Amino acid sequence: MAVELPMKKLDDYRIFAEEDVEEIRELGQQLRGLKVVHVNATAYGGGVAELLMTIVPLMRDAGLDARWEVLEAPAEFFNVTKKLHNTLQGANIEISDEEWALYERVNEENAKKLNLDADVVIIHDPQPAYVPLYSDGKNAKYIWRCHIDTSTPNMKVWNRLTSKMGFYQKALFHMMDYVKPPFDKIAVEFPPSIDPLSHKNMEMSEQELKKVADRYGIDLDKPLMTVVARFDPWKDLFSAIDVYRIVKEKHDVQLAIVSSMAKDDPEGWIFFEDVLRYAGTDRDILFLTDLKGVGHKEVNAIQRLSTLGLHTATREGFGLVISEMMWKNHPVVARPVGGVKIQIDDGVSGYLRNDVKELADAVSNLLENKSLLDEMGKKAKEKVRKTYLSTANLQRYLKVIESIVD
Repeated sequence: MAVELPMKKLDDYRIFAEEDVEEIRELGQQLRGLKVVHVNATAYGGGVAELLMTIVPLMRDAGLDARWEVLEAPAEFFNVTKKLHNTLQGANIEISDEEWALYERVNEENAKKLNLDADVVIIHDPQPAYVPLYSDGKNAKYIWRCHIDTSTPNMKVWNRLTSKMGFYQKALFHMMDYVKPPFDKIAVEFPPSIDPLSHKNMEMSEQELKKVADRYGIDLDKPLMTVVARFDPWKDLFSAIDVYRIVKEKHDVQLAIVSSMAKDDPEGWIFFEDVLRYAGTDRDILFLTDLKGVGHKEVNAIQRLSTLGLHTATREGFGLVISEMMWKNHPVVARPVGGVKIQIDDGVSGYLRNDVKELADAVSNLLENKSLLDEMGKKAKEKVRKTYLSTANLQRYLKVIESIVD
């Protein structure tokens, strides 16, 4: 299924990254007219969809014939791919032969349904990883873009999955730490990005912010700790609540848990209920989700209204929510996992801590030192401006594409 795309212009990003835009224009001239299609599991919910909603339109503006296609699949398929996702992050879960057969069948069906008429096909994550296996587009070049922390995968599952993935010319990982055979010879380090002009990151007026605060019961007189994460066991939102409770002993704070319920994550609903029960009836723990009308603009506002960011995930492919919070001039206190540890410079733009008590102490330290909080916030934004904006990401894509079509 083709995804309808907004119009985006590279020139609008010059204010943030003039040099990147110039280089993208040059690369775009060399690749002008090249057909590129991105394939992933869902058009909304989760970081991959957000990335593609910016990158594909900007690819078009750079001169490429770029499109975005999404799988059509039953709920049972997403139950299997959630297992696949978890095992690739190290979970000791069995995937039955029947589940593997369903996975392959849905990929084969989609290979016939999707419009894969392209020079380059970029497959995102495990869900559609076998689509090229059954595609008629034999002349296309294939790239696998993995957004998962595969540093310590369940090797039985990893080996079975990748045994049929020899058709990829390049494999893109957030960090080289995630690379395993058979991709070690074709892997590229490829961090993702945020769009500074998206509804989730654009500037907002004080009036707009106050309206969101009023709507969702955010007390502007209290510090606000904010976690933005899917309802997923790897995000360990129980620890976020534990950190809040320790900090609450010394400071009258609020905790906002901000999330959306993704179409391809049926397990999320179960975990959502578990976290709700764990939070109990504390009025200073705010659950702000799309079920209450929280969209990208509301997430933006909540992050801007925050005092600092908190992230307690035990595994994280990259964690763009870190860069999003940093872009709003806020330091983030987080566990040093996956891509989180390369976004936050410990003691400079936030704190990296493992233990719940240490996380809580780091939060308290910031709440007690306003000048430190502000200074770290400024450094956090500058780190994102230099490294994790959409223009840098698009530049990386065009260089990889250029390397396989020459």
